[in-house]
Amino acid sequence: MKILVTGGAGFIGFHLTRRLLEEGHEVVGYDSVNSYYDPRLKESRLNILKQYDRFVFYRDQLENHERLSQVFKRHRFDTVVNLAAQAGVRYSLENPLAYVCSNLQGFVNILEECRYNQVGHLIFASSSSVYGANKKIPFSVHDCVDHPISLYAASKKANELMAHTYAALFGLPCTGLRFFTVYGPWGRPDMALFLFTKAMLDKKPIQVFNFGNMLRDFTYIDDIVEGIIRLIQKGPVVPASEWDGMNPDPGTSFAPYRLYNIGNNHPVTLKHFIDVLEEKLGVRALREYLPLQPGDVPETFADINDLIEDTGFKPATTIEEGISRFVDWYRAYYALDRQEEASGL
Repeated sequence: MKILVTGGAGFIGFHLTRRLLEEGHEVVGYDSVNSYYDPRLKESRLNILKQYDRFVFYRDQLENHERLSQVFKRHRFDTVVNLAAQAGVRYSLENPLAYVCSNLQGFVNILEECRYNQVGHLIFASSSSVYGANKKIPFSVHDCVDHPISLYAASKKANELMAHTYAALFGLPCTGLRFFTVYGPWGRPDMALFLFTKAMLDKKPIQVFNFGNMLRDFTYIDDIVEGIIRLIQKGPVVPASEWDGMNPDPGTSFAPYRLYNIGNNHPVTLKHFIDVLEEKLGVRALREYLPLQPGDVPETFADINDLIEDTGFKPATTIEEGISRFVDWYRAYYALDRQEEASGL
């Protein structure tokens, strides 16, 4: 297939693109390579992807509708995987307009281009943050998510609603994926694992929110990618008669639209997460315990029954395995980085 991956220089986008290329697909990457976190890491990911003959890359924002339209007309995609977004819960408190531009305006542009270019399947990234103030555990796609507690979460909930509208009005097959705390090699430097690793190796304190009692359904990147790959191969099916407008199910629809959680289905405490990282690094953490931060939820836990039933796949990488692989990558990547700096490259 010919597949567009927006956010192709990002953490998940990079891993997905590399997997698709290795399976023989043609992939077009689209990414603004902005400075939300160190662009050098994004450039390093791109340098790996550019070694593949079947990879083409465009550097621009989703908000640039004219450029996006040109890319769609030039390539005629079978499938679009939209992973581009302004990420981060806490940053949405500081710079809300960034979320409006990328996550709302940019996503409308994606929907319009998929509509007018007869794209066969749109897969888009949502987030576990949409569960907001929900306390029923585990989080299920069949539960209502009408109480977000961050603008980031609200923008992702809006994406789900916008995609459903296009599925209902224009028959555009749409699949939304709620990711649960993704981690692993080539991860985002603004995420806890990256921040903790850097601080611990630099012998600096780490900030442990909710006094370490935060529960997170940490999900390893390879499990996320496997889930996406399986859902690319399986477009949403319009139910014959199961959906009932008198008792509407938020996770399914009368339209070609589905939602899935992709999580490890095994939450661990932040304290345990740090304990494992200490073991893998061989370094003790200097822990600065702090209260729960605005916009954060105390617990995430994915109900993945729909994912298992429809794809036969269940994420299973343990925290111990995943953190070990991240630490190996981190030491190798930044050792190489220091060597290049020393040689003047």
